[in-house]
Amino acid sequence: MSPRLLTTLIVPLALASCGQADSAPAAPTRAAQPIAGASAAHPVVLELFQSQGCSSCPPANANVNALADRPDVLALSFAVTYWDQLGWKDTFGSPRWTARQWDYARAAGRGQVATPQVIVNGGPTIVGSNRAQLDALLASAGPAKGGPEISEADGRVHLAAAAAPSAPVTVWLVRYDPRSREVPISAGENGGRTLPHRDIVRELVRLGDWRGPAADFRLPAATERGLSSAVLMQQGQGGAIVAARKLAA
Repeated sequence: MSPRLLTTLIVPLALASCGQADSAPAAPTRAAQPIAGASAAHPVVLELFQSQGCSSCPPANANVNALADRPDVLALSFAVTYWDQLGWKDTFGSPRWTARQWDYARAAGRGQVATPQVIVNGGPTIVGSNRAQLDALLASAGPAKGGPEISEADGRVHLAAAAAPSAPVTVWLVRYDPRSREVPISAGENGGRTLPHRDIVRELVRLGDWRGPAADFRLPAATERGLSSAVLMQQGQGGAIVAARKLAA
């Protein structure tokens, strides 16, 4: 399905759901509570699907921005494109991120996508605007489980040997911008506002597959300077994240 056709089909659904999120304001900033078993080597993976064109997204963005510096959480912000036709083209949007959200929807048997949506470890899903609910989900989910240990050295990622999965696991390299990016919005639902963004995903590169034996993958050079990197290991297309690690590279 072409990106143009995909956009046409899903905007009305997103409009309805996005409007409902206004009733869930962001909670006040609070001291970070460590998540049991989670660390930079074994983080909880949070994926936010959002758009600068969605009036309900700023509270969810603020919650993710507040989590960006935590070592035990890998907070990733994916800017989708299906709001672009309503007056403002998201400056970080990509059809690939829209397609990734659809992969999750199809894998879970959902017939639509909407913003803002948070998916934790490739599974549990919430709106993400309510900070207390988000913190509770992160704590209950804990770090990604079921995959091998991941290490990094000399520009390569090493995956330890472990029990073979039932199907090959995709190894992703994700690169995201850890800086706070203030974006003035001049049109659309957020017109006149300046929205802060952190951990905006800029690259998602498939390194290969893992089938159980130890494996190594070379890390390609980044296409932008100043990006942070992490490895995600994911079951199938839109499946669970079974392992993750923040990288020094």
